[in-house]
Amino acid sequence: MAAIQQLYCVAEERSGHCAAMDHNNLFVWGGYVTIEENEVYLPNDEIWIYDIDSGLWTMRLTDGDLPPSMSGSCGACVNGKFYIFGGYDDKGYSNQLFFLDLHSSGQYTWKHINNFKGQPPTARDKLSCWVYDDRLIYFGGYGCRKHNELNDCFDVHDASWEGQIFWGWNNDIHVFDTRTQTWFQPVVKNSPPQARAAHSCALLGNKGYVFGGRVLQTRMNDLHSLNLDTWTWSGGIQINGRTPRGRSWHTLTPVGDNHLFLFGGLSEESEPLSDGWIYSIKTNEWEQFQHLPKDRPRAAVRAIVGIHQIEYQPGQGRTGTPMFFKDHAQARHFLPQIEHSQPYNQ
Repeated sequence: MAAIQQLYCVAEERSGHCAAMDHNNLFVWGGYVTIEENEVYLPNDEIWIYDIDSGLWTMRLTDGDLPPSMSGSCGACVNGKFYIFGGYDDKGYSNQLFFLDLHSSGQYTWKHINNFKGQPPTARDKLSCWVYDDRLIYFGGYGCRKHNELNDCFDVHDASWEGQIFWGWNNDIHVFDTRTQTWFQPVVKNSPPQARAAHSCALLGNKGYVFGGRVLQTRMNDLHSLNLDTWTWSGGIQINGRTPRGRSWHTLTPVGDNHLFLFGGLSEESEPLSDGWIYSIKTNEWEQFQHLPKDRPRAAVRAIVGIHQIEYQPGQGRTGTPMFFKDHAQARHFLPQIEHSQPYNQ
């Protein structure tokens, strides 16, 4: 099939999609829309591209080993390749890994990685990952396991005793080395964070940070870091002063070398949030950001950091909420789309 590119368009409103940066382009794939209270998965052969420099969207059709149309997958870019892992569709949870070569000439072609070495994670969605040393490092998520796969890294939520299938939250670490096509599970030191899903992850230096997320009916506001060279967990970081309230479906984005930016999410009372916070590594303090639109709360946001800006993939509020562009102290709308999060019951 010849490559098809649709110019001067806007990405359709969606939830549970993947968004990742490669150079100055934001790539968006998957997710679903809600039509008359029914969740309809978006086409799996479309990849949407937002050019930061021009401010324009394009859509490219893809072919090859197409991933199934899913929500809750984890997407990341490594060396010009867009990787998709996990997710949920009408058939259940996935633990499959696909990639798209973004630098190929002509047609974008998906490839299913099925000749890997090692053992992949169990099927799950709503996980997060860090990209470090050409590796995809996955943490957490909600999914299912067989009876013989149960361990201390899995917090059981529900079970089908007839089928011996268990659903629940994870707090294990799994690594995919993109150079050797190998899965491995490192032996971590110290106690990991509590199992969770719909949390957020960010990378600063050689440390991967985790904030918040949900398990059962609890939405957390704890902050942890993992040394990605020694695989040592920090334990819960004891913050000096105020802390953001517990939440899920938020973002955590590195800003410079010493700060993390926290935005939005869903509160403990299931209310969409619009607050922003800056965490300083040097002072170990959170400071609330004062220049955000408080009348436009959102959950299930995606924040992608660029050279001088942070871009927000929008989340579901009480009303439709557009995408925002933040460049230092100035903000403007640039994508009038609504995003509604994946079902809140997990």
